[in-house]
Amino acid sequence: MNVTRTKLEGVLVVEPKVWRDDRGYFVELWQGARYGGSGMPSSFAQDNLSFSTRGVLRGLHFQNPSTQGKLVFPLMGDLWDVVVDLRRSSRTFGQWIGVPLSGEKKQQIWVPPGFAHGFVVTSETALVVYKCTDNYDAKAEWGIAWNDPDLAITWPVAEPVLSPKDKVYPRLKELPPRALFD
Repeated sequence: MNVTRTKLEGVLVVEPKVWRDDRGYFVELWQGARYGGSGMPSSFAQDNLSFSTRGVLRGLHFQNPSTQGKLVFPLMGDLWDVVVDLRRSSRTFGQWIGVPLSGEKKQQIWVPPGFAHGFVVTSETALVVYKCTDNYDAKAEWGIAWNDPDLAITWPVAEPVLSPKDKVYPRLKELPPRALFD
């Protein structure tokens, strides 16, 4: 497995080893000791699966309290995955990265607690797994406007398909201090 660090401390892009032959392929999507030794958790509390069509944008989501780290990867399809640093004490607070993830290449991204996460589907469809370090807690759920002009995220779609919640999330600067991380 190849692990690449990003400009956001703790956020990692993972390329698992894929064994391919004339029958197809085999890949370990997560292995506790190996991932744990690379700076990611060696266990998770919850697995989620989403199916979306081209142009669907999910995010930018996070939980506080009941923080969640997420290992995110498409099983099939392609994404433009975005992570935003919400740690006030971080030198990269309010900065973001965008990473293309491909189900064909089996790429993954590790998003530790303290970050908002979202993605937009750039293929016809995408099937996406989220391995989470804590359970979903509706009372701890927060979000940031996908099109926050202060963040100026360069999404590869002009008019994404959004959930009702994602349409009304506030800008980062409008979040109450209790929503952010130290």
